[in-house]
Amino acid sequence: MNSDRPSALRRLWLLVAQVIAIAAGLLIAWRAFGPAPAAPTRNDVVALREAPAVEAPASAPSSKAVASRLEAGFRAAAAKASASVVNIYTHKAPPRQLPSWLRPPSDQDEAAQGQSSLGSGVVVAAQGYILTNNHVVEGADEIAVMLPGGKVAEALVVGTDPESDLAVLRVEAKGMQPITFADPASVQVGDIVLAVGDPFGVGQTVTQGIVSATGRNRLGINTFENFIQTDAAINPGNSGGALVDTAGHLVGINTAIYSRSGGSQGIGFAIPVSLARQVLEQIISTGRVSRGWLGVSARDVIHETTGAPAGAALAAVQRGGPADKAGLRTGDTVLAINGKEVIDTAALVGETAALVPGTSAQFKLLRGGEPIAVTVELGQRPVTRKQ
Repeated sequence: MNSDRPSALRRLWLLVAQVIAIAAGLLIAWRAFGPAPAAPTRNDVVALREAPAVEAPASAPSSKAVASRLEAGFRAAAAKASASVVNIYTHKAPPRQLPSWLRPPSDQDEAAQGQSSLGSGVVVAAQGYILTNNHVVEGADEIAVMLPGGKVAEALVVGTDPESDLAVLRVEAKGMQPITFADPASVQVGDIVLAVGDPFGVGQTVTQGIVSATGRNRLGINTFENFIQTDAAINPGNSGGALVDTAGHLVGINTAIYSRSGGSQGIGFAIPVSLARQVLEQIISTGRVSRGWLGVSARDVIHETTGAPAGAALAAVQRGGPADKAGLRTGDTVLAINGKEVIDTAALVGETAALVPGTSAQFKLLRGGEPIAVTVELGQRPVTRKQ
């Protein structure tokens, strides 16, 4: 009896193992080949039909296709802007001269002919208004405008603003196509731009580049400077022409180049459309530009830690001027005007000049280390000109 127990136990454990194996196999088979999913109901079919279709991913465009799109875009922008850009020819009568027998022979021909120059302009209204640079028409006795298509018309000066180097002309002509203005906030460094004008009098020309910088100032070109810098080729004769984006919208008026040799060297400057539009609207409305005036001189404040501009400190306050009447003092630091930050003297001049004379502005100041608020009624800025 005792000798049979190990054999019986082995048979029992073997039977249990077989049962466990069979059960495991059945479980695996049920999971793999279990009951089929239920047939779709009517609601399932409706939901499937209403589900958005999944589109197959489009293949990436080839470099040739991208280049073709860019070319087409530039072509359309150039055609649109060119239809609104004109060539401007001016003549200045010779000044009163000494008798011919007292002048050197080399000066006599110039005296008899006077001075002629050329530039460009941008049609900004169908009524014949043209925006250009002040230096293009300054002192001219005769101004002729060649419109797209070759028609020439006499132009009259509506008004000028030497401090921003802008002028508005008007011609009597039909079918003029005004340019469209870009959103000033849309102009960013790296944007592709086109310069349209009449360089060297060779005829209307389009050059391409990028926006190299914005907000350029303290260049000594104009009293009010907020230039767009571009590497698009700008040469003599381009002055007053259009700087446009790839949609053909005006972003600036080409004004100046930086050059040591007199030719284009990849650094050109354009007056931004924001400033150009302000001047344009005032000149058309009143024939002149009025700017707010504070009556102070100031210096930049530099942050001791960061080295960044941190306001405009008043170095002098003109007696009887708007700032003096409002109680501003020498040593006050202007931090903001009407909530707009003033980081340096250029911002102080720009913000006050942008306000209408006679209006009141809220100045945030720093006096003796303590912030204070002062209301200033701005005066009329005396007209000055950058020499």
